Amino acid sequence: MALLSPEDAKAVSEQFEKNLTRPVKLIVANSETDCMYCKEVLELSNELAELSPNLSVESYDVVDDAIALKAFNLDKTPAIAVVVDGGDSPDTDYGIRFFGIPSGYEFMSLLDAINTIGGDSIQLRQDTLDFLADLEQDMHIQVFVTPTCPHCPRAVILAHHLAYASPRVTADMVESMEFPELADRYNVYGVPRTVINETVHQEGAAPEPLLLQKLQEAVAVPA
Repeated sequence: MALLSPEDAKAVSEQFEKNLTRPVKLIVANSETDCMYCKEVLELSNELAELSPNLSVESYDVVDDAIALKAFNLDKTPAIAVVVDGGDSPDTDYGIRFFGIPSGYEFMSLLDAINTIGGDSIQLRQDTLDFLADLEQDMHIQVFVTPTCPHCPRAVILAHHLAYASPRVTADMVESMEFPELADRYNVYGVPRTVINETVHQEGAAPEPLLLQKLQEAVAVPA
């Protein structure tokens, strides 16, 4: 049984036809054991790939294909890295990750990541772009979410746009209920909760200027 309804599939297909001007690939990490939604994540990815000739899927087992997945820093399952398909050349990886199933409201975040990379458009304020251009250290952003949180996609999408705009930034959506050990480590009691470089936290779906202040705060923290 398809995960996408015919109506949703038609709407997504129209989005992809309008926005995907270059090939996008979903790198999917899955596992045969101890993985709550691996089957569904792969099914969803394949269903999306059927909606556009500019979208494809490569699936890897986290144990058998550990070396291949290490190149994308996919060390837990289920997970998706959204990259530009390089064809005969290496793929272009912008550091956009989904850990856990992007279902419910988070389906919007996955579509945005595909459309953003496939359309090659950056939607950020100039002061944010200036900050990213001057960034001299790597930055890791984790956004903890649940599928039923209506405000979470805004936080995830903003983090992913930051990663797309800067090779210094990687941004993960982390589904809290699937990775409770991470949620406990970062004291996630409500979502969305954004963790920057392990040290700086932001509660809620902060507007871009406020998140920029948090990014600047993270840069100022001694390594």
